[in-house]
Amino acid sequence: MPDAVPARTAAPVPELAARAARTGSSPVRDILALTARPEVISFAGGLPAPELFDVAGIAAAFRHVLDREPRRALQYSTSEGDPALRAAIAARTTARGLPTGADDLLVTTGSQQGLSLLSTALLEPGDVVLVEDPCYLAALQIFSLAGARVVPVPTDDEGLDPAALDEIAGRENPKLLYVIPTFQNPTGRTLTAERRAAVAEIAARRGLWIAEDDPYGELRFEGTPQRWLASFPGAEDRTALLGSFSKVMAPGLRLGTLRAPAALRRACTVAKQAADLHTSTIDQAAAARYLAAADLDAHLARVRSAYLERRNALVDGLAAALPEGSRWNRPAGGMFVWATLPAGYDAAALLPEVVRHDVAYVPGAPFFAGTPDATAVRLSFVTHAPDEIHEGLARLRKALEGARRYG
Repeated sequence: MPDAVPARTAAPVPELAARAARTGSSPVRDILALTARPEVISFAGGLPAPELFDVAGIAAAFRHVLDREPRRALQYSTSEGDPALRAAIAARTTARGLPTGADDLLVTTGSQQGLSLLSTALLEPGDVVLVEDPCYLAALQIFSLAGARVVPVPTDDEGLDPAALDEIAGRENPKLLYVIPTFQNPTGRTLTAERRAAVAEIAARRGLWIAEDDPYGELRFEGTPQRWLASFPGAEDRTALLGSFSKVMAPGLRLGTLRAPAALRRACTVAKQAADLHTSTIDQAAAARYLAAADLDAHLARVRSAYLERRNALVDGLAAALPEGSRWNRPAGGMFVWATLPAGYDAAALLPEVVRHDVAYVPGAPFFAGTPDATAVRLSFVTHAPDEIHEGLARLRKALEGARRYG
């Protein structure tokens, strides 16, 4: 008989890359999965109100491009983006006070991809990125995947503290500052013109790039619009401005823009070619048609009016819903209210009890790159109508009334 062939032990598969192992799932996405039941009134997600989508206008735009230009709309496209869409976005950007040409823009698959492209083009492992503390969660994920060292900059009720930014930038030698200056996620805060000018001056003097994220700027329903950071002296040649259609048209389109100085924009275009070649041709063509044929400004006026009512319903009801000693702000636009419970409360520990009452919020602690605030809570006011908000706050009050404090 032939000799038996010894059994071979398979070698283990290689481990995940360190960047994948160190980067966790988004707590917001995890909470949304837990609260997907239709009976839950959720203040957790930053989800635009679906009943306010201009379904008829968007559907007409898709029908038009499929009827008139099906071969182009269903074909591969350029990495830079649809020329008609870039021209329309450039015109809107210029009208809002920042002179922009179509060639200044790169169309991205949502503004979050724009931030990923910037990270690819700018960051080496170990490079320092400065962020507002608290900060948009997806940005923290992106910078973690890039291998950057994230350093938090303190904030107050008016947002980023310029004096702290200057001191930290001088100490840490950062390459990039990431900010949402208008109706920030998660806090809803807006930087004043004076602070914007100071941030621009510090960036120029300290020699760092600025990533200015503006998904909420057109959702202002009170007060005077603020200039983009990119328009301030010192910031013009070092700012990448990220825009999005998710909050003003529909997030399912996954359309964003990146406006950046030429050399950086070219590097991001190469990164996009490697990432997905180009953003959906048909979605871009439909968006361009919508901007040409529909009245986006009139649609936004309706959205802002509804969001104002919803903001008022939430903010005006918080005194009865939250424990005595809680604090919260009253943002002039955007989607979020930032609240803090009294000392001794732990928003994350209380969440399971809250969800059992068919209501939800997002604990604020995961948004911090520095020392987290366990008492902080992010509440979104845009997804539900005022009567649902009132019911949600009643449920929240009942859930918190008997909840014990967690040390």
